[in-house]
Amino acid sequence: MRLPPLNAVRAFEAVCRHGSILKAAEELKVVRGAVRQQIATLEGHFGRKLFVRDGRRLVPTAEASAFAEASGAAFDILQRAAYELSGTGPGRIRLGVPSAFAVWWLMPRVADMQASLGDMTVDIVPMTVVEPLLMHPELDAVIMGGEYRPSAGVTAVRFMEDEFGPVATLALAATLSESPAAMGRLTRLASRSVPKLWDEWFAESGTPPVAFSHVQEFEDLLLALGAARSGLGIALAPRASIEDDLQRGQLVAPYGFIARPSGYSLCCRTPDAKRPAFSALSDWLRRCGRSS
Repeated sequence: MRLPPLNAVRAFEAVCRHGSILKAAEELKVVRGAVRQQIATLEGHFGRKLFVRDGRRLVPTAEASAFAEASGAAFDILQRAAYELSGTGPGRIRLGVPSAFAVWWLMPRVADMQASLGDMTVDIVPMTVVEPLLMHPELDAVIMGGEYRPSAGVTAVRFMEDEFGPVATLALAATLSESPAAMGRLTRLASRSVPKLWDEWFAESGTPPVAFSHVQEFEDLLLALGAARSGLGIALAPRASIEDDLQRGQLVAPYGFIARPSGYSLCCRTPDAKRPAFSALSDWLRRCGRSS
């Protein structure tokens, strides 16, 4: 089957993202009639309708939605290939960062980061569920923690070691004995974004799993740590995300911390790793990581 016209695919992908012909036309800097014509061309090419109307919004059909996702990823790949061929890089890096790490480690240092990068702008995109870069074509790089192994085509630069362990308020920690089994009397605070974190700590610390009297789950680690800070229970935390809490005495680690196997890594597509902007970002992360 021959490929559809590229301009028609571009218009279609923009309409899918915006749900609106008008907004797609504004993005593409054409009139609405031109976008309608491109959609009609694409529907003629495939011999089927590609959208249904939901109120004032255009919604792609199930088959068209899959094609839109693939089209968006393909345009991202083409854009990066064009940068590589021209020898230039984007003036902006979209960086996916675990929410807790972004709030408690990266944001207090963001002014220093921006000063180090000069004209390069870093858009920090909090990630409730941390996923590999290949699952996010809209991002230029992601920060991954824990036991992460990069995929083919992705370069990972480790910039900081990390430790993790159970944390709670001083008042709750005072009720515990030297045996981690005593945690069973407390509420275990867990995050759906890192569902295996407790299991990993038990395995890596050599601690027998604890049967908790109650478990409360939160959507991401940011909320679970907030609940620990309020005295709701005991959470499992990466040390880098709560260093300030430890220094202020808001949280304590009754059983200490153990080193994680991989620490934190900056992951980008391999061609991007050679560009000055990504080199500057990885250099800054390694400098700050060593001083943390």
